[in-house]
Amino acid sequence: MEPTTRLDARFSAENAAPTSWAEARDQLERAETYWLSTVRADGRPHVATLLAVWQDDALYFCTGAEEQKARNLEANRKCALTTGASALHEGLDLVVEGVAERVTDPGKLKRLADAWEAKYTSEWHFEIADEGFVNSAGGVALVFEVAPAKVLGFRKGDYAQTRWRF
Repeated sequence: MEPTTRLDARFSAENAAPTSWAEARDQLERAETYWLSTVRADGRPHVATLLAVWQDDALYFCTGAEEQKARNLEANRKCALTTGASALHEGLDLVVEGVAERVTDPGKLKRLADAWEAKYTSEWHFEIADEGFVNSAGGVALVFEVAPAKVLGFRKGDYAQTRWRF
């Protein structure tokens, strides 16, 4: 899936070039931690750090059914996932905006569980049951897919803000 790419000159250095989607996608694949932003029922924001995998042109994450982020997504599936570096003058920060959809297909869940273990080692091994991931302690986690509607990239150092629309 190739998005349309646009540099926002208002927030970019003079002569800056847009970041390529290939570079952004590579960072989404390699990042180890992400921040999920959801909205509580009363409208307050909720932000939590989590692990995720990029597969099939989407980000996937999991959470317990009783966790705040899962309860928020029941009422409002719109969310944002962010990743990047906390450095001021180097790195690429990314914001993925989209709608979280539950993944319940056993075959897809198995492929995602394999991807989690490949990325994060056997410490993150999941079995598949109850339309989700089951960890070694028997806890069930819901799995969500966020296909990007829009991605923002903030390159630091040469300061370029790039927008990708899907």
